[in-house]
Amino acid sequence: MKKILAISGSLRKDSFNTKLVEAIKIAAQGKAEVTTTRIDNLPLFNQDLEASFPAEAQALKDIILAADAIVIATPEYNRSIPGVLKNAIDWASRPYGQNAFAGKPLLVLGATGGNVGTALAQSHLKEIMLYLDTKIVGQPELYISGVQNKIDKETGALDEDTMNHLKIGIDKLLSI
Repeated sequence: MKKILAISGSLRKDSFNTKLVEAIKIAAQGKAEVTTTRIDNLPLFNQDLEASFPAEAQALKDIILAADAIVIATPEYNRSIPGVLKNAIDWASRPYGQNAFAGKPLLVLGATGGNVGTALAQSHLKEIMLYLDTKIVGQPELYISGVQNKIDKETGALDEDTMNHLKIGIDKLLSI
């Protein structure tokens, strides 16, 4: 069974994107084993630290290397990705020539309570990850807007249409 690593780019306690990452586990049932990892424990990227590579950054690289595919759920902050997500990407792709993301299939998605659905953040993230040599799923695009109306407030479960869309994305990811 393939292994998917799902990363939420949000640190917020009640994050919609972290809920999406949890929903990926359900969408992939029977198809792949999904694990998650934290990114809030990484020091700020500083090339001076590469000589004594931080243990937390190495742990992130190791879990990425062990995965067959990656899912990143990103919120949109000021029309881009959160700094904490960029920091994690920088650590995982360093030092130069030791990029843990290279060759990995990648599904990008994002959720927001607003109407745009994290489209600009996802575009920016895809640009970064293309440079890092990932194999990005182009379709379906998973811009989940108005997500507060698509999540059951008691169980946290996504509505059927959104879950079906996630399943299509997972199928495509696993076919690469």
